Amino acid sequence: MPKTKVGDIDIYFERQGEGPRLLFISGTGGDLRIKPNIFDGPLARQFDLLAFDQRGLGQTSKPDAPYSMAGYADDAAGLMDALGWQDALVLGVSFGGMVAQELVLRHPAKVRRLVLACTSPGGAGGASFPFHEIGHMERVERSKHLIPISDTRRDAAWADGHAEFYDQLVVMGAADPYADEPGHAMGARRQLEARALHDTWDRLPTIACPVMIAGGRFDGIALPRTQERLAARIPGATLRMFDGGHMFMIQDRAAVPAMAEFLLAD
Repeated sequence: MPKTKVGDIDIYFERQGEGPRLLFISGTGGDLRIKPNIFDGPLARQFDLLAFDQRGLGQTSKPDAPYSMAGYADDAAGLMDALGWQDALVLGVSFGGMVAQELVLRHPAKVRRLVLACTSPGGAGGASFPFHEIGHMERVERSKHLIPISDTRRDAAWADGHAEFYDQLVVMGAADPYADEPGHAMGARRQLEARALHDTWDRLPTIACPVMIAGGRFDGIALPRTQERLAARIPGATLRMFDGGHMFMIQDRAAVPAMAEFLLAD
């Protein structure tokens, strides 16, 4: 089980592939035990791909203390240091995109090129959907609530016309195979508390590395107009919108190749 000590926690990580170094930072509730994951896609065939369970999640330590976005970024930087990575390409998705913003702002020399996918800057630039406000919902109710938000095309009429697929989405969204593990609920709650305070808006103009903003045209979690604001706020940033919702990376086959092409550019 690959773990390494970073600050006050032991971080679980996986690494696969050959090529330029790519750090992948996952979204809310990310757990590498849940399959398929980033290693099942094409990026592991093009990059030396590193991914990890973030503080409070998966097989990484779950201290019962307040978490912060700056702390998540320092965890990522510390993992890079522990593995001898002075710098890397970085892909942050959703919550991971928020962490990636803090990473490039707090440790700019560590990020060579950056893709921010379906994420938000917070503050005046706009926040992503407030998951912390629906923590009281039981899992099936929460799953049903999020389906038309995750992809705004999936309204009540769509659900009626795609009943079998809708039921599959509800089951997938409600699944939590590690719910009974010690610290699981607490770690997930701590992550959402940190997420609710995310705000990089005023600092984004200082980012100097090449950045791609990628979003889904039908994303109700990280809104398309928020992607536009992000791209306008970061000097020289490239904006690409894809055919899908919050899960556009698996809905639009052009998305991941476009990200890889950007990351591999000279």
